Amino acid sequence: MYEELHVFTVIVEQSSMNKASALLNLSQPALSRKIAKLEDEIGVELFRRVGKRLELTRIGQLTYEYALELRQLHRHYLQTVSEFTATGRSSLTIGASLTTLQTTLPDLIQMLTSTHPEFDIKAVTGKTHEIVSYVREHKVDIGIVASGIDDAALRCVPLFDDHLLLVLPRSHVVTEKGMLHIEDLNGLPMILFSKGTWYRIMTDELFDTYRISPDVRMEIDSFEAILRLLHTCRAGTLLPKSYMREQLLEDNDLIVVPIKELAEAKRTTSLIHLDPAALSPSVRQCINEITAKFN
Repeated sequence: MYEELHVFTVIVEQSSMNKASALLNLSQPALSRKIAKLEDEIGVELFRRVGKRLELTRIGQLTYEYALELRQLHRHYLQTVSEFTATGRSSLTIGASLTTLQTTLPDLIQMLTSTHPEFDIKAVTGKTHEIVSYVREHKVDIGIVASGIDDAALRCVPLFDDHLLLVLPRSHVVTEKGMLHIEDLNGLPMILFSKGTWYRIMTDELFDTYRISPDVRMEIDSFEAILRLLHTCRAGTLLPKSYMREQLLEDNDLIVVPIKELAEAKRTTSLIHLDPAALSPSVRQCINEITAKFN
């Protein structure tokens, strides 16, 4: 079933059987057989055809979210096996809140692995209060969280301020207006991040402050999945500025529409750690390099 789920995610992410066929080096009939097999196992259809486009059914959307989680778990498994067989290497364990996992952490890991190839870097994810506990209890070496932390046992280093952006399909009708106002989000079909993170809390606080009631179509805990589904659901979303890249917008045929009130609502992403005296020299060096990157 894992192979069929992999094929399914590629089709969703490519939004085309032709592109998926070329990427996977499989014929379209072979792709169709794998999707048919997956649908037989699940017992429901995953796609419906609308004109020349394939759209996910509701179960298709749930299956895609599950497949993304499974892919991440598989990667973690392979990394664990690799770490188990490696020798003579140091390790750094980073705790990342759910939002920073998708925004800040990838760039940090890329930077650290390029400067410290001898390090095996592990990531532990959770909600902000969980990451704080992990750092305090020595379960992780450092934490990256999307807030300031007031804890006598920890050092909190502000890295950068972040705010939300309105992201829409390029062809969305409201983009014809040009500059939008926060009130334009009223009734707008939207896919939002799942509840429980600073990002969603900030989103809900903005809606409450300006008395906005969007038409929430889906709630998903993956920025990647949200971007992939905006065209399918004909919806917009609010995403952190730290996540957005020009290439992401181009690849998904999306645009950012400026809204003054979103830019004014900011949140600070911070690095947290114990007293440097309690940390190894290599961890202290990584802290200095991360701090220098943003300051």
